[in-house]
Amino acid sequence: MKIALGSDHGGYQLKENLKEYLEELHLEYTDFGCDSEEPIDYPDIGFKVSREVKKGNYDKGILICGTGIGMSIVANKIEGIRASLCHDVFSAQKAREHNDANILTLGGRVIGVGLAREIVKVWLNTDFSQEERHLIRLKKIEQEEDKIYK
Repeated sequence: MKIALGSDHGGYQLKENLKEYLEELHLEYTDFGCDSEEPIDYPDIGFKVSREVKKGNYDKGILICGTGIGMSIVANKIEGIRASLCHDVFSAQKAREHNDANILTLGGRVIGVGLAREIVKVWLNTDFSQEERHLIRLKKIEQEEDKIYK
């Protein structure tokens, strides 16, 4: 599994910690920035990571800003991206199981490192259920995207 990782300044510290965690899990990742706590515009990083996931260069993405909200909004602007803002383990599991979310967004100023690591672990290790009801719902999302993007 290849993971695209990125943050703005508000998520920088959590991103750096999660890089260590991904290494502990022996997962391949690329850090798309940022490189410090100097203020930057979150859309710049969010769009980079989202486009890489959309192109299929990465299996999943993780984006972190202060609250996770901005990164979620940005990522969900890209066709084919289903970004999930998760601040608890249950939501992380259901985002993958029911929605086949391909990007996880987190709030570096909202949750602690321990919880973030648990969320990432569950999110990365939960498969999409493939149940018909979920497939139907995702198909409806894809059909709407086709109207917008095609």
